[in-house]
Amino acid sequence: MRATGRRKAALAVAFLALLTGYVAVNAASAQAADPLISQGRTATASSTENAGTPASAAVDGNAGTRWSSAFADPQWIQIDLGAAATISRVVLNWEGAYSRAFTIQASANGSTWSTIHTTTNGSGGVQDLSVSGSGRYVRLNSTVRATAWGVSLWEFQVYGAGGAPSPPPSGPIVRVAEFLADCPFSHRLPDDPIVFPNLPGASHMHSFFGSRVTDAYSDVSDLMNGASNCSPAVDTSSYWVPTFYVNDQPVEPVTGIFYYLGEGVNNDVIARIQPFPLGLRIVAGNAKATAPDETTISRWSCLHHNEAGASKDFLTCPPDSMIESYLDFPQCWNGRDLDSADHKSHMAYPVAGNCPSTHPVPVPKLRQVLRYPANGDPARFRLSSGRGFTMHGDFFNAWPVAELERRVRDCIRPIIKCGVNGTP
Repeated sequence: MRATGRRKAALAVAFLALLTGYVAVNAASAQAADPLISQGRTATASSTENAGTPASAAVDGNAGTRWSSAFADPQWIQIDLGAAATISRVVLNWEGAYSRAFTIQASANGSTWSTIHTTTNGSGGVQDLSVSGSGRYVRLNSTVRATAWGVSLWEFQVYGAGGAPSPPPSGPIVRVAEFLADCPFSHRLPDDPIVFPNLPGASHMHSFFGSRVTDAYSDVSDLMNGASNCSPAVDTSSYWVPTFYVNDQPVEPVTGIFYYLGEGVNNDVIARIQPFPLGLRIVAGNAKATAPDETTISRWSCLHHNEAGASKDFLTCPPDSMIESYLDFPQCWNGRDLDSADHKSHMAYPVAGNCPSTHPVPVPKLRQVLRYPANGDPARFRLSSGRGFTMHGDFFNAWPVAELERRVRDCIRPIIKCGVNGTP
């Protein structure tokens, strides 16, 4: 009898263990099946390191873009899921600058928060966290940085059930509406068909991207009928910047990415964005600057590092990095002129998310991102125009009219992130 009782007890324990395992496995499977509900939603943050690292970059589904904060504690980034949701999993893909101590919080209203996860000894990398909570808003609240710099995320992913598309924000939007052209370095010439047309050799040295035929004599017909190295090849526009030198030797960027964005203006303005008129010419930045000032539009930073942050002048980047330049062109046109005497006054930057009455036509924001294979002591660097704060960019629009209109219609106005082919 005693042996039989022991066997029954053992069977009961085994059954209980099997049942517990079944429940755990099925709970885990249900959790694993929960969809990603944060991608493309509205993200905000306590701070950003520079214009190239916005909060939106952590929810754009692109592991090559990132959000990074200012260099101080505490910092936070939060996602608006659009409606109440049940939250089961959070995945944090940290860049090199990660958080040592942080909490994950949820909120129904964005003001009262409950903690659903706490980490006090984070090690960076990819952290896949099982959580249990509910709310419309999910926040990562970093209290202790692991490095002397900020905190930075390639992706902040929330999984669960529920949520809904957020209504359009009333203020300036994050970088979601975009298409792009990937245009490598093409050639170098001391020419500038905007500032010094028909005067070969009159300019400082320029590095050209996109159109392979650009020189001092180029007009829009030359560009449209010439070859381009852009992806997409249909973009025969010309882009150029002052040549970058290291120890007085020219060094060209390894990437030339030109983003066309619906960023920096209110949503009602985005709905009215027009394509650039064919032949539009724009110069952004100040080649004649003698010191960093309000005319210094460009910013310098270090690829994949937060060590030095964004700067108006050259900065020291670590050995495993590259120095990169960001430059935003104005996005409000006066509606009449394809150029102006100073090559700038026919364009304007928006004010408080709106185009000024003198420049009422919104066009895409053109953002130029160049990455140079150089790092270390910036005393070795110069531009053909001078110090880093003289960085400027020239744009000569030669997109086919119908193709540019399609991309504005399909990507910018509906606030959709598109690639080089102009599709999501």
